[in-house]
Amino acid sequence: MGFYKPITPARRFYTKRDFSALTPGVRPTKSLMESISGTGGRNHHGRITSRFKEVGHKKQYRVIDFKRDKLEVRGKVASVEYDPNRNSFIALIHYADGEKRYILAPQQMTVGDTVSAGPTADIRPGCALPLTAIPVGTIIHNIELKKGKGGCMARSAGTFAQLIAKEGEYATVRLPSSETRKVFVECFASIGQLSNPDHMNVSWGKAGRSRWLGKRPHNRGTTMNPIDHPHGGGQGKTKGGRHPVTPWGQPTKGFRTRNNKRTDNMRIQRRNSKVMV
Repeated sequence: MGFYKPITPARRFYTKRDFSALTPGVRPTKSLMESISGTGGRNHHGRITSRFKEVGHKKQYRVIDFKRDKLEVRGKVASVEYDPNRNSFIALIHYADGEKRYILAPQQMTVGDTVSAGPTADIRPGCALPLTAIPVGTIIHNIELKKGKGGCMARSAGTFAQLIAKEGEYATVRLPSSETRKVFVECFASIGQLSNPDHMNVSWGKAGRSRWLGKRPHNRGTTMNPIDHPHGGGQGKTKGGRHPVTPWGQPTKGFRTRNNKRTDNMRIQRRNSKVMV
């Protein structure tokens, strides 16, 4: 974590991430980059469907290998790099057959490390294996929910999940949210905890820094007119005599919005520590 001298009011609370883990003097690989355009929260009709968003600073997308489908081919870590599209660092892998790919970089990954994917891969940070080949108790990340679809759980900075049991065709995984759920044992997962765990402690310091990230000011419902929000209007601060709701009347505190009964039987324990029956 980096700090600054308080030479201005914004600098007093301005902190930055520790980039000492990155490889100095390395530019991103152009063949693994794509151009992207921001939506500003608008759909294809041009209407705002996600409020308080904007395009933010211009950036290019790094193509990340979430599937880890290059099996039984060893690769060497060429560099650990910054990715403006995510809060964890990424690693450039040079495989033995000449191909290059970006993967999510776990902690303790350095230049020169060897990684591989497949049932016979080593149990070391950065390697990807099916859950059948991973010992119980191992720290994992980038976990698949469907075989071959690519990792979709535990992908942000400093997060990890834990494999706590295997029985039959399902494995039990404790997710970063403390939820416990079943995952098909043929699904792939990567070993280790993801890099940049101090991201959660960064203080943006000023409003403009959030604008760079594409975040517009988030105004409260109580500051609006009655036509714009159920909390709007009135003399002084008031919520209109009702519990907090969205502009469309949906409760916002303690109201469960999950509506996916198809996968309810895969959840063993919710994140609020209530056992599913």
